[in-house]
Amino acid sequence: MADTTTVRTTPLREDALHELPPDVSVPDYDRSALVPSVVHIGVGGFHRAHQAVYLDELARRGHRDWGLVGVGLHSPQMGEVLAEQDRLWTVVERDGDGSERARVVGVMTRYLLAAREPEAVLDVLADERTRLVTLTITGTSYRIDPHTGEFDADDDGVRADLEHPQQPATVFGYLAEALARRRAAGTGPFTVLSCDNMQHNGSAARTALVSFARLRDERTGEDLAGWIGQRVSFPSSMVDRITPGTTPEVRDAVAASTGVDDRWPVITEPFSQWVVEDDFCDGRPPLEEVGVQLTDDVTPYETMKTRVLNASHCALGYLGYLAGYRTIDEVVADDVFRAYLEHLVGEEVVPLLPPVPGVDLEEYQRTLVRRLSNPAMGDQLLRLCRRGSTKMPNYVFPSLRAALAQGRPHQLLVLATAGWMRFVRGYDYAGEQIPVEGPLADELVELARRGEVDPAALLSERSVFGELSQDEHFAASVEVALRALEEQGPREVIELYLALDEKGAA
Repeated sequence: MADTTTVRTTPLREDALHELPPDVSVPDYDRSALVPSVVHIGVGGFHRAHQAVYLDELARRGHRDWGLVGVGLHSPQMGEVLAEQDRLWTVVERDGDGSERARVVGVMTRYLLAAREPEAVLDVLADERTRLVTLTITGTSYRIDPHTGEFDADDDGVRADLEHPQQPATVFGYLAEALARRRAAGTGPFTVLSCDNMQHNGSAARTALVSFARLRDERTGEDLAGWIGQRVSFPSSMVDRITPGTTPEVRDAVAASTGVDDRWPVITEPFSQWVVEDDFCDGRPPLEEVGVQLTDDVTPYETMKTRVLNASHCALGYLGYLAGYRTIDEVVADDVFRAYLEHLVGEEVVPLLPPVPGVDLEEYQRTLVRRLSNPAMGDQLLRLCRRGSTKMPNYVFPSLRAALAQGRPHQLLVLATAGWMRFVRGYDYAGEQIPVEGPLADELVELARRGEVDPAALLSERSVFGELSQDEHFAASVEVALRALEEQGPREVIELYLALDEKGAA
């Protein structure tokens, strides 16, 4: 890596793009000519490394009709950095062989912070030029009950938005008010495209927005919910690109290796995938020209991704952290954990997947191992371990339920569950505190500590486990795994389970 004391860096600004090193790819289009037709809510690292890159590539290919407006909800930091940098940022792709490629993304025409400029956000959403609204707001923000599939309106923000619909603060409050204004003005609706990492995200977005609008209608006398249900499209999508958080050390390393002084660059991997249901109500970007797969049904792709990649993150994250590792590549570099990953995915997860059109599942598995092995990512396990109370039900338990129902092997999935249960006690084997983050965190820590190696207390949390709470075989298997983890440690237990698996196969 370059020496930070000898490399000349150039501040990232519009008027300095020509000064950047020639191997840094910069926008070659007139940014002022972009039509602001896409609004993205929830501008974070993933969006800047994924959807925005696809739109930037469209602009580089001559498509000027799909400029981007970014909207943040609460934190001002992103907006402050982007304002200083003329809404430019650097995406650095790092491969496992040590090579990297830097690209400056210039497709964002404007950035708004909803907490400071709520009326400006409504104006841009109501603007007839806005044709597509994309979301990365995290799964919990949709407020969909995982068991009933219904919108949960028991929230202070939702109640406030219903009391004052013209002054929203929640995402769906903004969308409902903007669509109400468009309807009143005779402007057609926009498409709402969820890019959040959850299955059936289009259906979740539809349920949340229509349900919110229906509650709003009860107070205002409108029929907004019916209009939205009939006129607005909510395509589902599957997104995939590993994007670790940006630290000060990463920022300095990017400046040293690229010569770009970017206050908030994004590090990511070469791999990128976006599968989108082709259902748009006001036209769509020609995404197929830049590698996006358009399909009639996203379900098999999102099932594959959540049950393979995301479930692997969970399994390796919790067990790996308890074993003393701190990044995912460190875990996969351990032969025992690597074997666990390959057996978990190949023998217990992939055989339960539906057919995935156009995907070679064996190659997908090999690609997964390479991606997780990439030392240039340095993806922190604690980042992967956040929100376990939502990740485990969404990513791990579907395979477990299917395996139990079909009588297929599932002991490595059980071990992943036990690893999470041990993690949420909030301390490791040396008694050092573990930060447990996410919904129900305090309640789960208390239940885990109460039960210790007896999983009954945690299993009583039906909002997490659902019908698995009542499965006696599952409960007994988890207790065996928990006791083994307590007595021997993760690496030793994995070796034991793999040996038993091979013995059973023989």
